Order: sequence, then structure tokens, then C-alpha cells
Amino acid sequence: MASSTPRVHPGSFLTLHYRLAGPSGDIINTFDGKPSTLTLGNSELSPAIEQRLLDLEEGTRTQFEIPAGEAFGERNPEMVRWIPRKLLVQVGDPHAKYSVGDVVKFPTPDGAGRYAGAVKELGADADGDGHPDEVLLDFNHPLAGEPVTFEVQLIGVI
Repeated sequence: MASSTPRVHPGSFLTLHYRLAGPSGDIINTFDGKPSTLTLGNSELSPAIEQRLLDLEEGTRTQFEIPAGEAFGERNPEMVRWIPRKLLVQVGDPHAKYSVGDVVKFPTPDGAGRYAGAVKELGADADGDGHPDEVLLDFNHPLAGEPVTFEVQLIGVI
């Protein structure tokens, strides 16, 4: 007799708790708060993570160890760039003070979305205005090139 418990399939609408962690610890963890909702196949999770959710039953709690580079691709050195302060002023708060580790959000060229870069290094302040003239940003996913632990609890599957 086949189980009547809903299973995850492409296009499923999911309510879930999940945790993504790399070697340095958690990047996101919803277990202590409100669960997430998403539609499988809408690029809300990486394809490697979505693939692991397929055919899981509602109510399942499990954990996957995903090999380095599979979940979010390999690190791309071309995605680490020096960004002039004048561009940061144009797309964000002109008075923002940046520190290593800060995440800076930018509008996509079409204005429909956003992408982010993490501050890796601050450039010199040649003009003495108290702001670096440029900032080194890393636009790679924080877990790119890293092994990933993905823990999930499927609360609802529609």
C-alpha cells in the first residue's frame, strides 16, 4: 500500500526549517525562528540542495553533507573586485562606513533584483575624507568552494 504522506516533487510548495553551514559554522539557521516557505524549482535554493529534497516525505528531518563546490559552485577569483567609493555612494548610503565582513547590497542592472558582496579589504583614504577610496568586495556565495552541511525539517509539502 502506497503512503498517503505528501512527497517533495519539482514545483512543490514547501514549509520547512533549514540550516546551511560550512567549515566556519552556520550561514543560515531557521530552526530557532519562523520556518521558511519556498517553491522547489524557483532558484530559491541551489540545484544541488533542491535535488536532495526530491522525494522526501512531509515530516522528514534529515541532514546532508554536500561535497566542496557542489552546493554553490567553486570560488571564482574574478568575482573579487575593487569597487570605487563613488559607485558605492551611487548605489547605497553615501555616509556608510564599511568594515571587513560587512555585506553590501547592489541593485541588479535591470533594477528587478539585488545581489551582494562581502567586504574583504578597505583601500586607502587618499583624499582624507574618512572613507576608503575603494573597497575590495567578494561577490562569491559565502559557501562557494566549501563543503556544506544542509539540515532540513519538512513541515509541509503541497
